[in-house]
Amino acid sequence: MRGRSTFSRRYAALFAAWLAGWSFFSPLPAGDVARAADAAVFDLEKLSRIDDFFNNEVAGGKIPGAMVLIQQHGRQVYFKTFGVSDTDTGRPMTPDTIFPLHSMTKVLTSFCVMMLIDQGKLKLDDPVSKTIPSFAKMKVGVEKKGARGRPALELVPARRQLTIEDLLLHTSGITYGFYGKGLVKAAYADIEFGDFDNAQFAERIAMLPLAEQPGTLWDYGHSTDVLGRIIEVVSGQSLYQFEKAALFDSLGMTTTRYFLTDPAERARFAKPLPRDRKIERNPLDVTRWESGGGGLVTTMDDFVRFTTMLLNGGELDGKRYMSSKTFKAMTTDHIGPGSGVKRDFFYFPGDGFGFGYGFGIRTDPGKAVPPPPGSIGEIKWDGAGGTYFVVDPANDMFFILLENAPSEHTRIQPALKQIIYDALQK
Repeated sequence: MRGRSTFSRRYAALFAAWLAGWSFFSPLPAGDVARAADAAVFDLEKLSRIDDFFNNEVAGGKIPGAMVLIQQHGRQVYFKTFGVSDTDTGRPMTPDTIFPLHSMTKVLTSFCVMMLIDQGKLKLDDPVSKTIPSFAKMKVGVEKKGARGRPALELVPARRQLTIEDLLLHTSGITYGFYGKGLVKAAYADIEFGDFDNAQFAERIAMLPLAEQPGTLWDYGHSTDVLGRIIEVVSGQSLYQFEKAALFDSLGMTTTRYFLTDPAERARFAKPLPRDRKIERNPLDVTRWESGGGGLVTTMDDFVRFTTMLLNGGELDGKRYMSSKTFKAMTTDHIGPGSGVKRDFFYFPGDGFGFGYGFGIRTDPGKAVPPPPGSIGEIKWDGAGGTYFVVDPANDMFFILLENAPSEHTRIQPALKQIIYDALQK
């Protein structure tokens, strides 16, 4: 193994090259000039509070390290790395460190589904059973009192077929088993056992009851994993093969993938603190499951390309990845008043947010006083390891947080967002 000084020289050079590479971003489209003129500007002194916050997190042993980037008007406003990527070896956090996206994978998978819809190869109202026949007769689990007052599960037919739109909106009734209570939740708790592919995993889900009737409740779960299988059936490729050919290669996302097999890339993987390793899905453990709901890894350089394209309305470097009409539909709330979709305690988009086809969408200030920071129309999502992004068209900006700190992410993400918006000045 090379000495640490060799690593430092190598990554110092990479860092300089990486910063120089920001010139490749395209100028703002003509239609965005007015938007940019109205945008707030950053107080750089106030942005430096990000340094203090993350340096304290690292020094206190709460996280191993992190990386934060802010871009506005097509230019980098802030970029810093903090701590280490591996506390076992002391490897420094560097711009090419590779992070697990966990649920931020859902955004990329959903975008690829919308590309297929844009191309006329899928429709939002297509029944899931059109591509996966075993979903034709899904049942809903209704929990009732059985013998001696014990809970029992009654299976009733779904009132209608699940659709592609249900999967995109998380209104399918397909749930997760790691949060909440009840017999249906328990049924989902152990379905990720063994080695399987997307086809086999979809069949496992088709055998389980839905947690509620389709279209009635926003319920976070394996819906996007099913979308991953639908992509495979429609395209005739594996999920990764399709995503790579349709999106990753064209955007220049050279490191975004499901598993790390190359030793040099494996060495760049950001490992969580030992206390968090038992709860992490590890892309270093190569299996057959390409989880469209949580399996991708990426780098800051890669994800900036994707997020810049989102801020540009589905276009980057003169290439349009999705029509303006489809992109607008994807980034519009579809579960608000009049939709018939309810929200419960586990409504993860949060106060003031609706949900589009794969994103949380800011629709109003929310009920909190004062309201949470942000702008109407912003889109966002995050992952269980702490990765987080916000695209704010009103201020012509986005920011990205990359970290692998599962037990701290719900505290760090809102704290970072508050600092960033406190630094925006009209």
